Amino acid sequence: MATKKTSMFTLTERVSISAAATATTATIDLGSYVDVGDRQALQIHSVDYIFQGTTADLGAGDAMPDDNTCVVQVTDLNRGGFVFANDRALVSSAQLQRSAQGAFLSEADMFPDNYGKGADDGRFVVNDALYITGNITALSSGKTLNVTVRVNASIVTLSNKDFMAIAIQSTAADN
Repeated sequence: MATKKTSMFTLTERVSISAAATATTATIDLGSYVDVGDRQALQIHSVDYIFQGTTADLGAGDAMPDDNTCVVQVTDLNRGGFVFANDRALVSSAQLQRSAQGAFLSEADMFPDNYGKGADDGRFVVNDALYITGNITALSSGKTLNVTVRVNASIVTLSNKDFMAIAIQSTAADN
């Protein structure tokens, strides 16, 4: 199905949420990794999320008060906001919850963000960007919640049929 052109590498982007109940966005440009003419795609192996407070040395508790939820999604199409789990554009999602007693939980988000380690395992992306959307229900006064998204990926060349199938699926998901 896919021929690897590179070893696995990591793309990172941070979304800084500074207003509660307001979607905050960021973009990872894939223009230099995806090439339609050569049937070159990005194969995503896993996506990790790191939640930090206002500065890098502070934990999420710095910005995230008790009884709160933060949701972050990565999509390969710009939907202009959050999507349901059945949307084909959804690449990965995360949810961090803080209970009324201050404990952090994340089990509400069960979307598989690890696609395996085999040569054919992964989510293939042929679009020119990944879109990150984050939101928090409440934010401590004057604080910012920073969420870093780490995408572990490699560049692959797909067969004509496979590239066309992924491109058609992506175009169909755009509607």
